[in-house]
Amino acid sequence: MTDAPAVAAPVDRTTQPWWRSAVFYQVYPRSFADSNGDGVGDLRGVRDKLGYLELLGVNALWVCPVMRSPMADGGYDVADPRDIDELFGGLTAMDDLIAEAHARQIKVTMDLVPNHTSDQHPWFREALAAAPGSRERDRYIFHDGRGPDGAEPPNNWPSIFGGPAWTRITEQDGTPGQWYLHLFAREQPDLNWDNPEVADDFEQTLRFWLDRGVDGFRLDVAHGMAKPDGLPDLPAVASGLFALDDDDVRFNNPAVHDIHRRIRKVVDEYPDAVTIGEVWVTDNTRFGEYVRADELHLAFNFRLAEAPFTAAAVRDAIDNSLAAVGPVFAVPTWTLSNHDIEREVTRYGGGAVGVARARAMILLELALPGAVFIYNGAELGLPNVDDLPDSVLQDPVWERSGHTERGRDGCRVPLPWEGAAPPFGFSTGSPWLPIPPEWAGLTVEAQLEELDSTLSLYRMAMELRAVRPEFDGDRIEWYGSPAGCLAFRRPGGLVCVLNASDTPTSLPPGDVLLASALPDGGQLPPNAAAWLV
Repeated sequence: MTDAPAVAAPVDRTTQPWWRSAVFYQVYPRSFADSNGDGVGDLRGVRDKLGYLELLGVNALWVCPVMRSPMADGGYDVADPRDIDELFGGLTAMDDLIAEAHARQIKVTMDLVPNHTSDQHPWFREALAAAPGSRERDRYIFHDGRGPDGAEPPNNWPSIFGGPAWTRITEQDGTPGQWYLHLFAREQPDLNWDNPEVADDFEQTLRFWLDRGVDGFRLDVAHGMAKPDGLPDLPAVASGLFALDDDDVRFNNPAVHDIHRRIRKVVDEYPDAVTIGEVWVTDNTRFGEYVRADELHLAFNFRLAEAPFTAAAVRDAIDNSLAAVGPVFAVPTWTLSNHDIEREVTRYGGGAVGVARARAMILLELALPGAVFIYNGAELGLPNVDDLPDSVLQDPVWERSGHTERGRDGCRVPLPWEGAAPPFGFSTGSPWLPIPPEWAGLTVEAQLEELDSTLSLYRMAMELRAVRPEFDGDRIEWYGSPAGCLAFRRPGGLVCVLNASDTPTSLPPGDVLLASALPDGGQLPPNAAAWLV
């Protein structure tokens, strides 16, 4: 007996675009591979490791920001969106990466940041030098303050990184002046998307990179950009790192969809290109609006990443993710971690249990219909590094929170490639964040030839997903399962079983294609998953 099928979208697979079932590999360049010994990963380092990524079996790269930036927020504060920072090797290094990746049949997508710029962007410098009400200031969101002498911020909005979302400037005559909005760090002033110059300039950026061969974009804060009329106060001020909800007036305003329609018109001139939105919206109907036929191609749905390791929570995350895109015939996306989220090994309990659960979840994720996003290092089973010394922390939330929020550095520690001691081949210099010496057993070198390693599991799973007909079809059917377990079937014949309980469970009939832990006498161990055909 099966439950009603959960439908992703009806698709003719003979003509489907490449991105509908792609495995994207997120490269956080600072932490991937350093080619010049300065301790910071770069694009030449990524290019040098393309053979590894080809062996892993990825279809596309998602390259986090490498544009020119003072690096106040790891590159998400962009000073020139149409150039590559010399820290990462300059524009030639990006051109070389695109060319060689394409030669290996790997697509390249890159991060763009439409919500804000760096405070070092020429536009913002011009705004600071100009007068209130000027054309230069209208590219951003400047307002007079409230209270006596305008000494209070224009409204009560907090920054996502902690503290107020407004900073007051000093005018050219030395007097206290207007306030500018920054929903993130003060070094990241928000753009005014009501100003046509902003949209025109972003269109130039899209075409610049698409003409250079980029295969698409991940759009940062894709539910942002549009601000509500009058910038009303929040009824209750959010607190804590990244605190927001669906009714937060700072985000998810209806006008944002017109912005995405304009972006889509440009990208549609490049038939194979894809747009992927970072959309922190939990309501299924409102989420689905972002992936209508004339808006984003894909949008990150974080429900699976946020789900605790229980069968009920995982099933609910899957059902909701499919329900969000089904009515608009869009493609579901799946991810377990990224550069902003605690690594899954740690999130699922750490140690051997965390590793076992992370291995189970990657099999479940790769069994689902749609696009999959893997964060660099997940394939090695890397844990979060939660004991970094205070002195090395670089995430802006550390300072903005008054040293109460440690931020996201723990999931951004550089990758270990080879050898028995740090820096494990990542660099010939001192890495920008220290690599734990206990990662000696987690290096690519140590895992590459071990058949039961996490890296080998990823390689086998991705190869099977790419070639086996059992993965065909864009829906799943749920099967009745013992308590603490779940099972579903793809139309092509693949059955995926997850045992999130603390006791072994019997596998359904069929041959085991792959398992995250070796079944014993037809019994799947706890904290494990298996594929059957």
